Amino acid sequence: MKRETPNAALGRRVNFSVESIDIRLIRIFMTVVEAGGMTAAQGELNLALSTVSEKISSLEKRFGVRLCRRGRSGFALTEAGEQFYQECEKLVSALDQFGQRTMALGSRMPRNFTLGLVDNMISYPNNGVSGAIADFADRAPEVHLKLVTLNPSELLSEVLARRVDMVIGSFPKVALGLDYIDLFDEQHNFYCAEGHPLFDVPDAEIGIETIRDHRIIARGYWGSRDTRIFAISAPHATVVDMEAEAHLILSARYLGYLPDHMAQTLSHMVRLRAIRPDLFSYNARFQIALRPNWERHLATKLMVESLRRRLS
Repeated sequence: MKRETPNAALGRRVNFSVESIDIRLIRIFMTVVEAGGMTAAQGELNLALSTVSEKISSLEKRFGVRLCRRGRSGFALTEAGEQFYQECEKLVSALDQFGQRTMALGSRMPRNFTLGLVDNMISYPNNGVSGAIADFADRAPEVHLKLVTLNPSELLSEVLARRVDMVIGSFPKVALGLDYIDLFDEQHNFYCAEGHPLFDVPDAEIGIETIRDHRIIARGYWGSRDTRIFAISAPHATVVDMEAEAHLILSARYLGYLPDHMAQTLSHMVRLRAIRPDLFSYNARFQIALRPNWERHLATKLMVESLRRRLS
């Protein structure tokens, strides 16, 4: 008996049309894959596990191919499932672009809008993001707003992949194909907590060589930015967000960078000390990153206006 290849399984029904029910099943399938399994996807889908499994089975029957293995051994895509997922990404991206274009033609608000943020912006002075969200909600009450928090590199990837509409952060690397709008500068200092050996040492007695004798934190998304000045081969700890960095600094065993507004918020827990601001302080430029032609999309334009008014 001739064994059917994954490509043949995916390609044997070339002439049937994709219906709306197929799109619904495809989006469920993509959510399951991105969550890492059916159990993990339940919350986001708001469906019972048995219902999620039934939907995946229906999709497999509809397209005549086994997409995944599930059971006690865990969830895993088949080879055909991996190819099918890639095709689903192309389809959903095309549908999203179509929706955005047609809504712009009629100057109508979209049903959903996704905003991506870096973590710990909530302590920024005047709480500008929350104020911008309030403005947006008042002017577009019918729009379902979704917020996601990721590190800077992930945010740029998400907006490029059209999974979010726009993002706010300080970006160590510029992603080609996006527009950037300046918002504000955030001051960062190099901190230690009370109990750290350097906490009571005068700045005049601290130099780069002194810092090298202690544990230094690096932010993974900044590359070697945090350690370059200290000329060390590798950091002693690596984090992917500022809250994780704060935990390490508050342990009084590590040195690392924090935004000044976040350090002030944390100071009620443990006394913090900025080390050699004259040498280690820097400003991080915060920007909006979004796809070109954003002015044509009413919701995006409204959110940009709100953020500029509150944060610039």
